Amino acid sequence: MFGLKTLSILEDKEQLKRLPEGKLLINTINAHSYNTALKDKLFADALANGDVLIPDGVSVVKACKWLGAKSRPKERIAGWDLFAFEMEKLNRKGGKCFFMGSSEKVLALIRKRVAVDYPNIVVETYSPPYKPVFSAEENRDIVEAINRADPDLLWIGMTAPKQEKWTYEHWDELKIHCHTGTVGAVFDFFAGTYQRAPIWWQDKGLEWLYRLLKEPKRMWRRYVLGNPLFLWNVLKEKLS
Repeated sequence: MFGLKTLSILEDKEQLKRLPEGKLLINTINAHSYNTALKDKLFADALANGDVLIPDGVSVVKACKWLGAKSRPKERIAGWDLFAFEMEKLNRKGGKCFFMGSSEKVLALIRKRVAVDYPNIVVETYSPPYKPVFSAEENRDIVEAINRADPDLLWIGMTAPKQEKWTYEHWDELKIHCHTGTVGAVFDFFAGTYQRAPIWWQDKGLEWLYRLLKEPKRMWRRYVLGNPLFLWNVLKEKLS
């Protein structure tokens, strides 16, 4: 059964420095993904069976402590923290990074910014069809594009749970040797098409509220309904 009690979650940002080299699947978990995984087995399997899971939410950090979970992260590690760490690391030695997901517009902005911020990184991108489910041919094209590029770092950005499920389902087909992160909104943050919450909001654990205030029509269901649901689900796990 899926639950925070048994998941292996990274404890702090320092542990990012000790991740092994080679093919590694890195996912994130927050209140929304926890709620979703409880009713989506494939998504739950993707989170539970990846190589690394990082706590992208203060609520997850606090819940793990309250539950007496197997892993008790000390701090939030946002998808952006993972992205910045891995990009800086690759830039120091030079290499190739592949971005799969989002629109051609966003990917063009990403290529432009990488050239300035990380000049030692060569970028390749792939914008998949905008649809809930890809055809077998579309999946094959994506896998072949990634394998052909043979990147030193791979980012998948299609929003949760689609990105995690796709990567998990096709993990064995990806003949790569690198860290792979499913980072969703980071594509838009880095491209500048969406503004991340200011540092004060992040430090106070209120990045979710900032997003809700900025995009109430799109985010109200995730946070207004999702946050109480997260508390209820954690309480059920505590009592189980």
